[in-house]
Amino acid sequence: MAGAEGLFDHLASGATTVCRAWAVTRKDGVVFGFTDHDRDLAFEGVSFRASTGLTASALQQSTGLSVSNAEAFGALSDAAVTEADLLAGRFDGAEVRAWLVNWRDVADRFLQFAGSFGEITRAGGAFRAELRGLTEDLNQPQGRSYLKSCSAVLGDAKCRMNLGLPGYAVEVPVEEVSEGRVFRVAGLTGIAERWFEKGRARLLSGVGRGAVGIVKHDQIGGAGRIVELWQPIDLRVAAGDLLRLEAGCDKSEETCRGKFNNFLNFRGFPHVPGEDWLISYPVSARVNDGGSRMR
Repeated sequence: MAGAEGLFDHLASGATTVCRAWAVTRKDGVVFGFTDHDRDLAFEGVSFRASTGLTASALQQSTGLSVSNAEAFGALSDAAVTEADLLAGRFDGAEVRAWLVNWRDVADRFLQFAGSFGEITRAGGAFRAELRGLTEDLNQPQGRSYLKSCSAVLGDAKCRMNLGLPGYAVEVPVEEVSEGRVFRVAGLTGIAERWFEKGRARLLSGVGRGAVGIVKHDQIGGAGRIVELWQPIDLRVAAGDLLRLEAGCDKSEETCRGKFNNFLNFRGFPHVPGEDWLISYPVSARVNDGGSRMR
């Protein structure tokens, strides 16, 4: 008898040969397998490696909609999870599945946990990842906030802006880099200065591939362009690495209409009265019929 029932029968026998195994699937589709057993295991098309040093705290789960509470610990190594992967955000939100498995017969196993990575920290050559259960999504705020500015992210499903249109996103090689946050690139003629301010800068190649920063300053200097990020990318960036720059959006009505011609998808409420409206009073020189203030 295989599966969960086979494992339960094995546990009831008194002499057990069980271990734990984890499968981590990143958003880019790369799958990692870990086990706390002293030999590699394989099932469900995943190879679970024993040399990774990953372990996890005891799972604390309850009935109802309570959020699962657990953590995973592991060593940073070239064979498994690297510091560069964590810094580039490649494990952010990764899907996690954890089994209790009979290592003598891996067909006898039970899925104990399914969820994703939450907050990830690193120190002393190791990492610690919070495990969030499937009910975590039910703990997220729902609904919209009524603000003057847009609540969408440029280019997402709500914004619907096509960043593939000419001028809104460019890919250029880095010529020089300073402090991990100031980049000099060549070309980009015909694009106005400060066009990329408040936009995203994403590394497409090199050690820092996938790392994203927000543009603080975008200036034309000499024969090139100087792009400065708010925070440095904590990975080695070298000349020749490919950088993708996306046009900046300050989420205002004017920018959405004039810069992106996308006001039909504007997700803000520019006509919401400000706080001064709360203390306003009738004035005889104005119309006070209770109608719209936008005339």
